[in-house]
Amino acid sequence: MAKKTPNRWFVVLGAVLLQVCIGSIYSWSLFNEPLMQTFGWQSNEVVLTFSIAVFVFAFTTIFSGRLQDKIGPKKVATIGGILYGTGLLLTSTATSIIQLYLYYGIVAGIGVGFAYVCPLSTCVKWFPEKKGFITGIAVGSFGLGSLVFKSIIEFFLDSKGISATFFYLGIIYLVLVVAGAQFLKVPPEGYAASIKKVNVSSDEINFTVKEMLRTKSFYLIWVMYLFATISGLLVIGLAKDIGIELANLEPHTAANAVAMIAFFNASGRLVWGSLSDKLGRIKVVSMMLAITAVGMIMMSITSLSFVTFFIYVAAITFCFGGFLAVLPTVTGEFYGMKNLGANYGIVYQAYGLSALVGPMVVTYVGDLKLSFIIAAILAIIGGLMSLMIKPPLAASSLATTSKQAA
Repeated sequence: MAKKTPNRWFVVLGAVLLQVCIGSIYSWSLFNEPLMQTFGWQSNEVVLTFSIAVFVFAFTTIFSGRLQDKIGPKKVATIGGILYGTGLLLTSTATSIIQLYLYYGIVAGIGVGFAYVCPLSTCVKWFPEKKGFITGIAVGSFGLGSLVFKSIIEFFLDSKGISATFFYLGIIYLVLVVAGAQFLKVPPEGYAASIKKVNVSSDEINFTVKEMLRTKSFYLIWVMYLFATISGLLVIGLAKDIGIELANLEPHTAANAVAMIAFFNASGRLVWGSLSDKLGRIKVVSMMLAITAVGMIMMSITSLSFVTFFIYVAAITFCFGGFLAVLPTVTGEFYGMKNLGANYGIVYQAYGLSALVGPMVVTYVGDLKLSFIIAAILAIIGGLMSLMIKPPLAASSLATTSKQAA
């Protein structure tokens, strides 16, 4: 008797629950000031924690992507949930900056890296006819995390203090991420061919990581991804500080940027992902890079007010979310779905490196507005590179070889 295929929307439900929790990593700017006041640490020391966490999270996807392709997304995401929750629980005991880096930056960062790639690659396999849209939902939930948890985090900070906040969040994240992971299952063999409007060729090429690394398009995509996400991560990590320093906002008002960033980050993933289904992936990436460059330039050459600060940050994070939705789909379409977890794990390292590059630029330049100009220039270069990206030639040549062999 044939095994019944589960409802694919339950997979999406688990993915959303999981992603919302690990996506709260983007709420880090809420912790900066309380940590500095409680422990007397410097601003650049505390902000570096976010960069370490994002870098470690992205680096971990190299291994988690390969592992989930082998043992399944449920097991890998469960491990991620346990590590993420444990990292937050350990962070609640931190009394030195090194402990903060180790517990939150490394342990929690590894947890996010294990969990993140699983719902992404799993959902795409269940919705082959709506790749951009469903990727937008999967990664959009990640971007929505800081909005969902902003009020919860602020409540704990005000009533319990910074250390207890990490403790309670650790428990919440551990339970919810592990619960969401239980819904993640890969579709049965031949499932894509059964979906209407999807043509699955027997000659479809699935690149291994080594084969992908031999293509010119991979390097163009990788560097473009790096340049594209520097602006968004720079703004996300310093949103509250930018509002206070450049727009002269009160700390409470500037903190609202976190909620706004979460909304536009999440909605950008869904909107741009859906648009890429209609307009084409690379064309949409070019559009987002252009908007990002304009937003960063405007933030650097104009005097920021309450309104302009939120407009520019909204535009930049709206596009930032789009990059995280469209690039996984590009990877899947260029290099095949079979090894998407492993392949995107390599592509995603560009994002991890950008988390370090942004703060490094601010530290060495020492001026926010000049840092914005540098980020804008990199976005422009990324936009020019996007015009050069074509599907890998190896795909067509390998397909030809396959036909001849048959």
